[in-house]
Amino acid sequence: MGKFQYFTAVSLDGFIATETDSLDWLLNAEETGTEGRIEEFYAGVGCLVMGGTTYQWILDHFEGEWPYSGTPVWVFTHHEMPVYPGGDVTLIRGEVEEFVPDFLRDAGDKDVWVMGGGELAAQFAAAGHLDELILTVMPVILGSGKRILPLAGGPRQLELLESAAVGNVLELRYVLKPSS
Repeated sequence: MGKFQYFTAVSLDGFIATETDSLDWLLNAEETGTEGRIEEFYAGVGCLVMGGTTYQWILDHFEGEWPYSGTPVWVFTHHEMPVYPGGDVTLIRGEVEEFVPDFLRDAGDKDVWVMGGGELAAQFAAAGHLDELILTVMPVILGSGKRILPLAGGPRQLELLESAAVGNVLELRYVLKPSS
């Protein structure tokens, strides 16, 4: 059975986007030495789950072929949104828990990528369905923005599985320990 993995880039001070959901700080970053790492990770992904803000960002910034062709994508949203032409996209509303069997079915023997959106990743964690955090810590300080994982209910412990300095960034892989 696949794992639920939250794989994201993060600023050194713990933000995944600016207050206005801009990723310019990431897209305009100098070469980091991590080129090809996302493709390596993506090879193990059988299903993507994202929030509406992340999906809207993709709609606004990608042209041409759907970037996740061949992979089922589930989008949690409270808004009517178009389906990207050629994309296997399902728009859903509800609690994370009710869709977990669907995500696992679609992932098959691969993993589920909880993509973008700290709020959604926090919902997976609260439901006990966030197995790993995979972070690419970028050499930038934003000062404010969207938090990486805004968990409620106090501190949560992590166990470091792997770390590596890759070029100009630090890659970290953690398992989220159950809340006590």
